[in-house]
Amino acid sequence: MSLRSTPPFRADQVGSLLRSAVLKQARADRASGAISPEQFKAIEDREIETLIGKQEAVGLKSITDGEFRRKSWQTDFISALSGIETVPHHRKVSFQGGVQPQQVLTRVTRKLGDFHGHPMIEHFKFLAAHTRETPKMTIPSPSALHFRDGREAVPASVYPDMNEFYGDLGTTYRKVVNAFADAGCRYLQLDEVNLTYLCDEKLVQKVRDRGEDPVELLDAYAGMINTAIADIPPDMAITMHLCRGNFRSTFIASGGYEPVADAMFNAINVHGYFMEFDSERAGSFEPLRFVPKGKTVVLGLVTSKVGQLESKDDIKRRIDEAAKYVPLEQLCLSPQCGFASTEEGNVLAEEEQWAKLRMIVELSDEVWG
Repeated sequence: MSLRSTPPFRADQVGSLLRSAVLKQARADRASGAISPEQFKAIEDREIETLIGKQEAVGLKSITDGEFRRKSWQTDFISALSGIETVPHHRKVSFQGGVQPQQVLTRVTRKLGDFHGHPMIEHFKFLAAHTRETPKMTIPSPSALHFRDGREAVPASVYPDMNEFYGDLGTTYRKVVNAFADAGCRYLQLDEVNLTYLCDEKLVQKVRDRGEDPVELLDAYAGMINTAIADIPPDMAITMHLCRGNFRSTFIASGGYEPVADAMFNAINVHGYFMEFDSERAGSFEPLRFVPKGKTVVLGLVTSKVGQLESKDDIKRRIDEAAKYVPLEQLCLSPQCGFASTEEGNVLAEEEQWAKLRMIVELSDEVWG
């Protein structure tokens, strides 16, 4: 069984990486006015170039910019879309523990559908120009604009009919995805945490309490994703990342994939799934029985939340367990999430992050190579 030559790769990664000390200092200096926007961008560029080299050095075939230009995996992208504003707001879906991410609401201010470019297209172009391997771009799935705040994010004064909102948002995303494709992107990941939130009964109850049907919501989110990727080039790979929350090594949701597995694997037209499987909160591998031929599951068996390095033998045993439900040739390996979904990053050291990524590359060669 050989290594894959197209994404997702046998040894892959979710996307975000721990911000360097130099970048963190530069961001603080920019916030205080100590350096100019041009000086800050020059530092960002240099740090991303260094980061690319480190990823290539550990043997990864998919290379990201570590989301180094973002504060948040989702807010930076969504707030740059036309017709959306960001305002201070109390979070309705909280992480375990007392510290929470930035308290903001991304809210629709007018009908969606216009697309006048997006700054992350240029971020991709920079990445692609500086790596020898496959550049990978990550963006939040369209559901990120809705799930957490529901109608507060989509005022009835703008969209009396939620189906119209879902349709317009899917169309907006299709224009974004096509713009990435036109820029040369052939590996795009949608970060879709909200399908796994629909596996947590407490969060499902929150959805019901605000007057929404979780099953209808699943259908709506699937429809938006399918609309977004309807026109991609035949050589473009679209993957979906699923996790249960990732902020400073904490989480939001618990529960196995069973409630969404059939629809996720068979009604959503992505090519691969990055799936969190690093803890008992993610449930068993049994939902993988729904995976059809031709689709790939990237097993997130290596945690990004703590620095301790996993046992290779333990990881191999779990891959064997997963292979009871889906053929080994349809499986790959990665961390369960990024290492820094927000600029603060998870609670581990950079050298521990690189050790985990290096081990994933080594394991993929031992298992599939």
